[in-house]
Amino acid sequence: VQLQASGGGLVQAGASLRLSCTASRRTSSNNAMGWFRQAPGKEREFVTAISWRGESTDYSDSVKGRFTISRDNAKNTLYLQMNSLKPEDTAVYYCASSMTSTTSRTRNTYRYWGQGTQVTVSS
Repeated sequence: VQLQASGGGLVQAGASLRLSCTASRRTSSNNAMGWFRQAPGKEREFVTAISWRGESTDYSDSVKGRFTISRDNAKNTLYLQMNSLKPEDTAVYYCASSMTSTTSRTRNTYRYWGQGTQVTVSS
C-alpha cells in the first residue's frame, strides 16, 4: 500500500490548511489511520488518529480544538483540517496506516507511511 500526502504549503499564522492522504488501495484489514509530524531537529510526534469506522478520534494536546481528522473509506482518503495555525505547527506532516482498527499514538503501531508534506507557518 502506498500513501500519498498532499495539501501542505506556506501560510501565515491564523490561516487554515487541509491535508489529504490517499491510499493506493485498501488494505486487507480495517485499519485506523493517523497523522504525525516532524519539525527540524525534533523527533516525529503524534498529531491525531482516527479509527477504521471514524467513530473514535484522538488528538495531541497541542492541536486539540484546532485540527480535525476525518476519513472517507470509499475513496481510501484521510484528511486533516488544520485551523488557527501557529508557527510551532511548522513541520513535515506524515500520514500513516495502522496495523489495528483502533487509534494509537505509538509509531510502531503503524505499518505504512506516506512521504510527507511540508507545512510552514510564518508569524
